[in-house]
Amino acid sequence: MLVLLPPSEGKSVPRRGRPLDLSTLSFPTLTPTRRRIADTLVDLCTRDPARAAAVLGLGPTQADALARDASLWTEPTARADAVYDGVLYSALDLGTLDPAARRRASRSLAFASGLFGLLRPTDRIPAYRLSGNVTLPGLGTIASQWRDELGPVVADAVGDGLLIDLRSSTYAALWRPHGPKDRVATVRVLHESNGRRSVVSHFNKATKGRIVRALLREGASPATVSALAADLRDLGWTVEQHAGRLDVVVTEV
Repeated sequence: MLVLLPPSEGKSVPRRGRPLDLSTLSFPTLTPTRRRIADTLVDLCTRDPARAAAVLGLGPTQADALARDASLWTEPTARADAVYDGVLYSALDLGTLDPAARRRASRSLAFASGLFGLLRPTDRIPAYRLSGNVTLPGLGTIASQWRDELGPVVADAVGDGLLIDLRSSTYAALWRPHGPKDRVATVRVLHESNGRRSVVSHFNKATKGRIVRALLREGASPATVSALAADLRDLGWTVEQHAGRLDVVVTEV
């Protein structure tokens, strides 16, 4: 089982730690692309901060994020699962899992990233700002940089197991899975209220975090989409299966 998670746009900023070293990150075949994107980002933020802010979608109150991107190579790092925060990661709360569940997380979770492509929870990274929908001057879209790179890496990581793709639409655009239909699961969270269903970002993120946490705690390792649906029902969720997509219906966050 491999669970793909989106990054958080906001980051927890490490206060101390060694600087970024691409050679220590998981999935080493991605290193050349990581370096190319990182060098382009640092150069943009250093040479033309005003243009960089516009490209990255940063406002006047986010000068600190721009400065961190400019000094990406010297910023302190921490584990990716400590740097990424926000609703999904608060609900997942990896730090409070028991040691066995945390070991399972290290083996079965991967984080999508516009800057790094794919990361494991233990990979040490700085706080950075680079959304997956950015177009970097002279380089092109972030998606174009990763589209041909991520497929073989993900295929190798998932092996003959189940891929559970929980990425947001921005990061799903970096690469689309093409595995057997019963081995690739996506999850949509629907909020039901007064007989009507809708997709609400907060419910979606929090529920996905709780789902992954529950799977890790239980040591679940479903091999097919149907097996995942059965596991989630056993864990108390209302689940409707539509081929490779599972709709998880919630009434409260």
